[in-house]
Amino acid sequence: MEKPFAPSCERNRDPILAVLQKHFADRRDVLEIGSGTGQHAVYFARALPQLRWQTSECAEHLAGISAWLDEAQLPNTPPPIELDVTGTWPRQTFDAVFSANTLHIMPWTAVCQLFAKLHNVLTHDAKLVVYGAFNYGGRFTSPSNAAFDDWLKASSPQKGIRDVESVHALAATAGLALVEDCEMPSHNRCLIWQRR
Repeated sequence: MEKPFAPSCERNRDPILAVLQKHFADRRDVLEIGSGTGQHAVYFARALPQLRWQTSECAEHLAGISAWLDEAQLPNTPPPIELDVTGTWPRQTFDAVFSANTLHIMPWTAVCQLFAKLHNVLTHDAKLVVYGAFNYGGRFTSPSNAAFDDWLKASSPQKGIRDVESVHALAATAGLALVEDCEMPSHNRCLIWQRR
């Protein structure tokens, strides 16, 4: 099959990689939640060969991810697994979890489920890195993010840029403490938490 392609992955992969090189330097097993096309997985797994990078997605996206992984033939990217955050999670544990551009696409109820179920897959000192756009103090950080939020809500009222304070509250309830909030290009952020 023709590999799926997201231009945004090409644009944001290097700034994200810089964050991962810092925070995943001592990690070994990463679960990527919402791997999308699979582009990030190939790029990050190649740059961080000490990591076993486990992709996951809803069933309809697994073939596209497999196309990227099969072409790259990296030793540290096992086959993708099906994961709907509101359903069954893997039984394996991971010392790192990564997710990019997912929280604004999921309904808020699914975001809550994600954080509620994370403890099942996290080791005692695991780190969570989430990349995307966030509001601060209930306000958009740029006109472009406000326009993006309008576009998301036009496709589904359940989508939208999340308030960072609400996400931090979910993380705290899940036993995760904020380690760093990194400013990223194009008015995005990388939020890094670690299990307490």
